[in-house]
Amino acid sequence: MKLILSFLTIIFAITLSAQDDGVWRPASKESQAYHEYRIKLSVPPYGLAKVKGLIAKIKVDDEDNEALGKTVYEALSLREKFTYHMIHAESYSQNCDAMPPIQEEHKKVFAFLPDAFDEYAWSDRQSAFLKKNRDSVMALIKESAARSKRIGVNFKHAIVEINAKEMIPFLIAAFNDNKKDLDILTVLLQLMKDNEYEPFLQSASYKKLYSDESNYMSYLNFNKGNEDLIIKRAMDFYNAGNK
Repeated sequence: MKLILSFLTIIFAITLSAQDDGVWRPASKESQAYHEYRIKLSVPPYGLAKVKGLIAKIKVDDEDNEALGKTVYEALSLREKFTYHMIHAESYSQNCDAMPPIQEEHKKVFAFLPDAFDEYAWSDRQSAFLKKNRDSVMALIKESAARSKRIGVNFKHAIVEINAKEMIPFLIAAFNDNKKDLDILTVLLQLMKDNEYEPFLQSASYKKLYSDESNYMSYLNFNKGNEDLIIKRAMDFYNAGNK
C-alpha cells in the first residue's frame, strides 16, 4: 500500500512541476510551519525510556526492516507495546523522490494523511496488534491526546488503521478546540470512505478526493462551508451506526 501511495505521490509531483513550468518554489513560512505540525508524532509516556532503549538495540535485517525480536517484543506490556508502535515502525518501504513543497498547505484538507514514519510503515505484526486491541488503543489515544492537547500523525494513522469510527465525536471536539489541525477532518473523510458511507460516496467531495480522476494529494479548500459539511456528514454517519 505504501509503495502504491509513494508512486501516486511522484506522479502528482511530476504533474505539479509541469504546471509550474518545472520551477521548484519554496512554500511560505506559514505553510512550512504547518507542514511540520502535520508530521509531528504524539509520543506516549508508557514505558517510554525502556522502549527507546530497546529500539536503540534493534539490528537491521537484510531487507532493512527494524523489528524487536519476538521474545523481547512479547515481554512488553500492552501499554509498552502501544508506545513502541506509536514511535517506531518496523517495515522498510523506500519512497520515491521528494515532491515539490506544497503551496498553502495550511489551507487544504487532504484526501490522505502524510506518512508518519518516513520510509517505514507498520509491519503486519504491528497492524495486527492495533486491530486486536482496538478498544485499548482508542482509550490510550484519548488518554494521551487529552494530556498533550494534540492528536499526532501516528495517532491519526492508528485511528484509520483500526477503523475507529466510535471516535468521531472525540475527533470533532478535538478539531473544534483550535480549528488548526485540518488532518482531523481528513481522518473523518477516510473513515466515511473506508466504511462506504453512501451519502459521502455520492457527494462531489468524494469524487474530487477519491475518484479515478483524483490522486494521493487531492484536497478540498479549507473554508467554513467545507468544514461544516465534513463535520455534519461525519456526525450523520456516526449517528446512523450508533442508534
